[in-house]
Amino acid sequence: MTEFTIASFNVKNLIGPDKEYYEFQSYTPEEYAWKEDWMADQLLSMNADIVGFQEIFEEEALRAVIDETNTRATELNSATIPDRSKRYHRKVIFQKLKVEPYTEASLAFAPNAADEGVPGKRRPGLAILSRFGFKGQPEVIQDLAEPLHIPFAPLRGMDETEAGYYTLRRLSRPILKARVPVGDRVLTVFNCHLKSKLGEYITPQGAEYAPEEDLTRYDAVGRAMGSLRAAIRRMAEAWVLRREIVAELEAGNPVMVLGDFNDGEHAVSSEIISGERPFKNYAWMLRHDAKSHSDRYSDEENRQITEDVERLALHPAERLFVRKSLRDMVYTTAFGGVFESIDQIYLSRHFHPDFAGRIGEMTYFSVFNDHITDGSHAEAPYNKLASDHGQIMAHIRLD
Repeated sequence: MTEFTIASFNVKNLIGPDKEYYEFQSYTPEEYAWKEDWMADQLLSMNADIVGFQEIFEEEALRAVIDETNTRATELNSATIPDRSKRYHRKVIFQKLKVEPYTEASLAFAPNAADEGVPGKRRPGLAILSRFGFKGQPEVIQDLAEPLHIPFAPLRGMDETEAGYYTLRRLSRPILKARVPVGDRVLTVFNCHLKSKLGEYITPQGAEYAPEEDLTRYDAVGRAMGSLRAAIRRMAEAWVLRREIVAELEAGNPVMVLGDFNDGEHAVSSEIISGERPFKNYAWMLRHDAKSHSDRYSDEENRQITEDVERLALHPAERLFVRKSLRDMVYTTAFGGVFESIDQIYLSRHFHPDFAGRIGEMTYFSVFNDHITDGSHAEAPYNKLASDHGQIMAHIRLD
C-alpha cells in the first residue's frame, strides 16, 4: 500500500522583483520577498508529494520558493523530530509532523509559447513538482500541430456554407503532461490553466485600446461579445485537454487532471474535460437509427454503452470529498459575494470507490483557503501578494 498527496496551487503571478509582468504591475524587492515567504510557508503547510503550479512567469522564481521551503523543512524537522537516540522517536505523531524537503524532487516547467519577455506583456506558464520524479520527459501542449477547426451544423433551411466555424491554433496557456511513477504504478498527470472569464476584446487597427475597455463609454453588448469569445476559447481548450485524456484512458493509464479550470464543476468546459455521465438506462432511449417508436437499444447494448461512457469519465475529487464527509460546500475563490470552486482535481475511475477494478482511492481532500478575501469586502482589493486562489490537495491511497 502506498499513500501520497497531489495538489493544485495557483500562485497568482510569480515573477522576480522589479519585472513588469502585466502593464504597470510588478513587485518591489520587499513585495517579492513577502510573496516568496508566503508561498514557501504555504508549500510547507501543504507538504504535497505532487504539486501542479499555475501562473508561473519564471522558473527561477519558483525554484527560489522551493529552496526556501527546503530550508524551512530542514529547520522544522530538526526542531520537532527526535533522533534515534530518543526512546520515543517511533511515535506515530512524529511521522505526521515530519515534512519532506523537495531536495530530491523533480521540477518540470512549461513556459508560455506566447511569452516573448516584453515587459508589461508577459504570459504565465505552468509547472509540476514531483517527489517521485518523472517517467520520461514531460510534454508541453500549447501550439497545435494541426489547427483545431470546429464546424457548426447549419440550422434547418440554411446552406452548409453559411453555418460557420471556429479555429484554434494555440492555447492561451500550456497544458503540462507528465507521467509520474508512484509505488509500482505510473500515473498520467495533467496540469492546466484554461482561458479565464475575462472578456476578449479586439483593438481596431491604429487604435490604442478596444472600445469595450473604455468603461466611461460602457458597451454592455460589446462586453458580452468579449465574454462569448472567452467562453468559446475556454471550451475549445477543454476539448484539446479532453482529447489527450481520452488517449491516456484508452491506453489503460490511470489519469489525474488538476489546475485552474476557470469554471465550476458543472460548467460546460468542465464537463467537456470530465466526460459524459451515463444515462440511467439506454434501453429506454430511441436508437440512433430508429425506424419506429419502438426501436430502442437492447439490454446488451445498454450495458456496452454504459461501460464505454464510464471507463472514459473523470470524477471531481471535491465531489468525492463532499460525498464522504457530508460537507455541502468547498470554495477556492471568492469575489463579489460569490464563493465557488474553479480549481479542480479530477480522477479517473481507477480511484473511484464504487469501481470494482480500482487501484486505489481518495481518503481525504484538503482545502487551503483561509487567505481568500471576498472581493466585495470594503478593504478589497486585498493584499495583492498572496494568491487569489485557495489550494486544494487530494490524499490518495494505492492498493
